[in-house]
Amino acid sequence: MSAILDLQLASDCSDTPSKEKFQLWLDTLLSDQQLENKEITVRIVDDAEIHQLNQQYRDKDKATNVLSFPFEMPDLVLPDGIDLDESISNFLGDIVICVQVIKRESKEQNKVIDHHWAHMLIHGTLHLLGYDHTEELDRKEMEGIEIAILQKLAIDDPYQNH
Repeated sequence: MSAILDLQLASDCSDTPSKEKFQLWLDTLLSDQQLENKEITVRIVDDAEIHQLNQQYRDKDKATNVLSFPFEMPDLVLPDGIDLDESISNFLGDIVICVQVIKRESKEQNKVIDHHWAHMLIHGTLHLLGYDHTEELDRKEMEGIEIAILQKLAIDDPYQNH
């Protein structure tokens, strides 16, 4: 089960994970969720861009590690005989990840940087799939899924001892 990945590098940092790693992480998540042919845009940005997006869309005046923007299909009335392009219905949305925040957090939390990248990508993608962590029960469910997927990638529980 393969994800269709559009990876956008909008940062000057050259030490981001390879497209192959992002692909592996997404494919592992889709396989776990029994999904296939889902398209996701992942944009790697600097502090300034994610700060601006966080301010604009979440009213939070600071940089953050990851933001998710689920695709919402507009209500369309199509003429008879015209079908919706399947690729449109397979688009999950956009994930924006900040290089500097990932670096800072992995250092502060004593995590392998690629493991933190994988976690943030999986976390953001689960948001695209409708998972949330505002309520305690939802948080436990989402974290449990994250931990299980990361285990499949031989990555330790990101919530232990942090």
